[in-house]
Amino acid sequence: MAKLLLKLQRYFRRRPVRFLTLLALYLAAGSLVFLHSGFSGEPTVPGSPRSPAAAEGPGLPYLGVMQLSRGFKAAATMPAGARRHGPWFKSTSKEPSDRGKSRDNGGPRSRALRGRSGREKEEDRARYIGCYEDNTRQRTLRGMSFFDYKKMTVFRCQDNCAERGYLYAGLEFGAECYCGHKIQASNASESECNMECKGERSNTCGGINRLSIYRLELAQESARRYGSAIFRGCFRRPENVSIALPASQLMLNMSVDKCVDFCTEKEFPLAALAGTTCRCGFPSTLFPLHEREDEQLCAHKCAAEEFESCGSADFLLVYQTQVQDNRCMDRRFLPSRAKQLVALASFPGAGNTWARHLIELATGFYTGSYYFDGSLYNKGFKGERDHWRSGRTICIKTHESGQKEIESFDSAILLIRNPYKALMAEFNRKYGGHIGFAAHAHWKGKEWPEFVANYAPWWATHTLDWLRYGKKVLVVHFEDLKRDLFVQLQRMVALLGVTACEDRLLCVEGQKDGNFKRSGLRKLEYDPYTAEMRKAISGYIRTVDAALKLRNLSGVPEDYYPR
Repeated sequence: MAKLLLKLQRYFRRRPVRFLTLLALYLAAGSLVFLHSGFSGEPTVPGSPRSPAAAEGPGLPYLGVMQLSRGFKAAATMPAGARRHGPWFKSTSKEPSDRGKSRDNGGPRSRALRGRSGREKEEDRARYIGCYEDNTRQRTLRGMSFFDYKKMTVFRCQDNCAERGYLYAGLEFGAECYCGHKIQASNASESECNMECKGERSNTCGGINRLSIYRLELAQESARRYGSAIFRGCFRRPENVSIALPASQLMLNMSVDKCVDFCTEKEFPLAALAGTTCRCGFPSTLFPLHEREDEQLCAHKCAAEEFESCGSADFLLVYQTQVQDNRCMDRRFLPSRAKQLVALASFPGAGNTWARHLIELATGFYTGSYYFDGSLYNKGFKGERDHWRSGRTICIKTHESGQKEIESFDSAILLIRNPYKALMAEFNRKYGGHIGFAAHAHWKGKEWPEFVANYAPWWATHTLDWLRYGKKVLVVHFEDLKRDLFVQLQRMVALLGVTACEDRLLCVEGQKDGNFKRSGLRKLEYDPYTAEMRKAISGYIRTVDAALKLRNLSGVPEDYYPR
């Protein structure tokens, strides 16, 4: 026996690789036994065979070992007959799966049936009607539009347009989606709609100045006709009403729905109710919508709706329709290299992306960035890909501070926001994306205190550095921009050296939100700031306030205090 062991020892000493191979085989065999025991402990649904497909429920994909590897302990503790689904999915069906369905779930016949039913559902939802010409100056579909140069699909475009009540959805350049109630262009050859969708290579999304247009068959009549019209307020009738609001119609049975429907059909963004007359038009210098009147002056009942107000001949009740005002939607790069580099500087979370959106609409030129953010480029900020010194963009986004970086610019718009709001916005962006939200665990964990400790001092030093080293700095408070967009945007455009007509700025007011506005519906149910955090941040606010007043500027807005 001793001689045998000695021979084995010499054998593996000469050939250690064989020893390691045998060891690996032993471990693999043990793993298989472990997996088999876990599978045999899986609970079953009465009346169904014990198989992975049967245990999942109807319509759910087989997750194989991934499902088993996360479910051994649960399988041992669950009652007999219970169905266990992993945390990554939930069944939407209320009917138990039968044996035939489970057996056919992955077969070619079932896949073909699913594909056919998917196409039938798509045809029910929208019908392709052809390839059409488009023009950047005069859009074929003049409703809402949005871009995504990475993930655009036909369904996503259709879904967004249908949700807002539009009749048509059109895709262009593989990544652009346009909605509208009327097609205002000629047909083009189908061969000219030849660009694949950026997020769905198997489908076509128009071409260069060509739209692949679908009619949305399932758009709800109520949504299509009246949709999500926005109440703008009660306003005094303009002096030249027929010029300010050029389209009109007498409606003896007037209602808000009927007037909004009429103006939407006429492709106007404003619907104004004046007693028994419905008027339509655009915001303009003749009718800027800046001086709202008391709503009681418009509180005259509609003839067709007892509980609605329809204004009067002298005081108009104004709604914004779903029609997009395209007077400010065209954008391009500067025709010649910029002589000066203008920074759009802000602390992260202070609304820089929103300010870029407003500047692009107001000037008609793309903005650039000190960085490259692919998600912003994919959403239509085409200047994002240019080098910040290219000179092709109207201004440059930057969060940088420090003397060297600041002195690289010839002038700057410095955007300042309430630090309490800015810190929370940046924390949400960091852990949830541009329009997402940080998870509850991040707020309650160590991430939030560490974030505030690191970023709160930077909020103050960022502003102080730009005030100290900036050559020509225009200070704009985020809160003032929200409260009085027209006046603040005029100041910003003037610094950029661009002449923007008032009608274009009024158009911007109607399109001010853009695609990067975080929803206000989801808010924390508690104040994440501790007393220690508030004490430190209040000190930073006082420091910045004093620095602004030292340069004969207005201090921080009052709503920064008290905390």
